[in-house]
Amino acid sequence: MAELGVNIDHVATVRQARQAREPDPVWAAALAELGGADCITIHLREDRRHIQDRDVQVLKETVNVKLNLEMACAPDIVAIACRARPQQVTLVPEKREELTTEGGLDVVGQRDQVAPVIKQLQDAGISVALFLDPIAAQIEMAAELGGQAVELHTGQYALEQGAARQQELAKLIKAGQLVVDHGIALHAGHGLNYQNVGPVASIDQMVELNIGHSIVARALMVGMKQAVYEMKQLLS
Repeated sequence: MAELGVNIDHVATVRQARQAREPDPVWAAALAELGGADCITIHLREDRRHIQDRDVQVLKETVNVKLNLEMACAPDIVAIACRARPQQVTLVPEKREELTTEGGLDVVGQRDQVAPVIKQLQDAGISVALFLDPIAAQIEMAAELGGQAVELHTGQYALEQGAARQQELAKLIKAGQLVVDHGIALHAGHGLNYQNVGPVASIDQMVELNIGHSIVARALMVGMKQAVYEMKQLLS
């Protein structure tokens, strides 16, 4: 069964909308753990639109499961990661004008930028995952650079319906096999929800799914613990 990483960024989004103290992502993480989360995921963006520097440190000190920090290859963010030492960092692309991460990291085109960041993080004892589109050349480069996990971008799969979605699923399955063939841990995420997660969770040797928006949205109705529990049931 794939493990569930719960992304709590949008708890911080609500807090930052008022520049307030609540809701506190630390409490959200604790409730997510009670619901069965195997991992807590946060994205420290360069513009600090939701998660803040302090959140990273406090969550590292309080979370009892794996902490996964999503981040760009920006030097100041890398320095924060090396100080906080989450168990895992997932390197992602980042554009200031985007609402959410729009695609996978181009490790082929940005090899010279990504390679030293991977080494710096790994030297700090942090496991490194790379958020990639399901493209063979990107996966091959991730393996060459020594990435320990690849998180396949499931955004296009989530957007499509019917036959088009099945085509996207086939791409994910094929890419997933390539990841596994390289001895790299297979993760997936982006746009997954209670309706579409099943087929992705069933991909052979899937290790971890990272899901945020749909769980936080459900939590507004039923509470974080219950929302996470319901998603965990779909992965079992």
